[in-house]
Amino acid sequence: MFICPVKVQALSAHCFFTFIVSGFLMKLNILVLLLIFGLTACAQLPVQEDSEIAKKSSQSEKAADSDNSSHDNAEEQIDETKLPRQELTAPILFDFLLAETALQRGNLEIAVSRYLKLAHMTRDPRIAKRASEIALHARQPFAAEKAASMWVEFDPDSLDARQTYAAMLVNFGKLDAAFPHLEKLLASDKENVGAAFMQLNQLLSRNPNKSEIQRLIQKLAVPYPKLPEVHFAISQAAWFAGEYKTAQAEMEQALSLRPNWEIAAVQNGRMLQRHSNIDAANFYRAFLKKYPETTEVRIAYARLLVELNEKELAREQLRVLFDRNHEDAEIMVAIGLISTELYDFDMTEMSLKRALTLGYKDASAIHFHLARVYEEMQQSDLAMESYRQVKRGGRYLPAQIRYADLLAQKGQLDDARSHIQQLPAANDQQTAHLILAEAQIMRRAGSHQEVFRILDRGLEKLPNYPELLYDRALAADKIGKFEILEKDLRKLIELKPDNAHAYNALGYSFAERGLHLPEALQLIKKAVELSPDDPYIMDSLGWVYYRMGNISDGLNYLNRAFAISQDSEIAAHLGEVLWVQGAREDAEDVWQSALEKDPDNEVLLETIKRLKQ
Repeated sequence: MFICPVKVQALSAHCFFTFIVSGFLMKLNILVLLLIFGLTACAQLPVQEDSEIAKKSSQSEKAADSDNSSHDNAEEQIDETKLPRQELTAPILFDFLLAETALQRGNLEIAVSRYLKLAHMTRDPRIAKRASEIALHARQPFAAEKAASMWVEFDPDSLDARQTYAAMLVNFGKLDAAFPHLEKLLASDKENVGAAFMQLNQLLSRNPNKSEIQRLIQKLAVPYPKLPEVHFAISQAAWFAGEYKTAQAEMEQALSLRPNWEIAAVQNGRMLQRHSNIDAANFYRAFLKKYPETTEVRIAYARLLVELNEKELAREQLRVLFDRNHEDAEIMVAIGLISTELYDFDMTEMSLKRALTLGYKDASAIHFHLARVYEEMQQSDLAMESYRQVKRGGRYLPAQIRYADLLAQKGQLDDARSHIQQLPAANDQQTAHLILAEAQIMRRAGSHQEVFRILDRGLEKLPNYPELLYDRALAADKIGKFEILEKDLRKLIELKPDNAHAYNALGYSFAERGLHLPEALQLIKKAVELSPDDPYIMDSLGWVYYRMGNISDGLNYLNRAFAISQDSEIAAHLGEVLWVQGAREDAEDVWQSALEKDPDNEVLLETIKRLKQ
């Protein structure tokens, strides 16, 4: 049983009962209760609102005052004359205190159930609102829907209540039930109906039934036939529902109501592209003739010209964009990215550097892209300088690894490894990524023993990390540690039974050494089952058939693999089988084409040397 409150203290923004429960002194915020029953100490204060409800009661008085002031400015005004008058009974007080105590202790299930009960008992919209907030915080969607339903019932004029309830109904896929609430919300703010329709498809996007979404938006659109945003929304919904003719017609209607509307013009062009890039290009060209100052349409037109391989026309559009928008960082970035596709690296560099000068928000992204461009231009020093400028975000580690790779290419292997070793790793995935990057540097340098040592040390830190196991197995193969290769790959198969490359690598290793050929065949067949179109796995299957003496099936799979990928090792295998079969001219042709692309491939050179001896 709760002991009666021993003290009521009035604060500037919040009221607290201090009471004793089971021998502990606790302070609970009962602002909601005081509001409902009109206690004078806190008259006319707003209901507390905080997404982190369970933490709210422990905030300081100063924070409480500040929060309350901000809520006063933002929250919906309540007509207190319409609020129910409810006597403060012992059961209500008990449920309220129990709910708040449960919140304090993190028992959200009890808090939700008690607030739902309180809302039902009091029929007070503020209690229903609080119940919905707590239920959402507790990740109890059905309880939140029930609470929001009561909130609307108790205060049918509250737009906040309808908006909350409508959003929940939409998330649950109850579009028919959401319709009257969305309809009323739209009608309540006619000045912003257009903006609301522009957000509707995003609001409804999680619902998988796109035809139902289209039907709902068309119903909501009936009172607003002259608003271009309405036709835009219908067009989008129809497009997602696969009603392409309707989508095109509605977008054209939107443009007829607002002829210079860029976003609609861009979308109309994209819809035309579904049937004809030429039609889309003609549309963009005509639009730009009427409205030459439009930017987004010109960007879309330039991109389309790249697709059409109209490179000079695309460059012309980019030059116009650059001259007219040299104070817009976003457009400079768009120009830079499109110019890269055109291999116009001078324009790429100029526009992206301009974006940096203008203070583009994601400078690291610009530096990363510039570095890749400099690599394409074989300007490694500039590339390295740009990679070093990538300071944060998801590109940071890839940029630093590329910097290390470029150091290694300059012969500075120790510096490259030191650079990788000093990079911070936030988690196991990043740790493994850095280990693999260091190993790759040494693999390119041909130091297979050191590759193995790097990966061996890595697996001491992360003993079950799949990528490290796979890479160490490959490194073990290079230095003749076949027992470790087999152990690592079998462990990987145990950890990741759907890893096609593990089955393939183990089977290929057996086939290459002429060991356990029946098992090798089964392993590679399993790999094919998991990844049927992988040319390297297909090559392994052809190779194991050849090793088992089945030259016909071997040649069949090797030809199929080579048709997909003209990789040098596939060429080496195919050439060997052709040579053994007696088709030596065909073998020479296959090898020669591979040598032209990869003249230093060890497997290819060894195969040719061995067979021609």
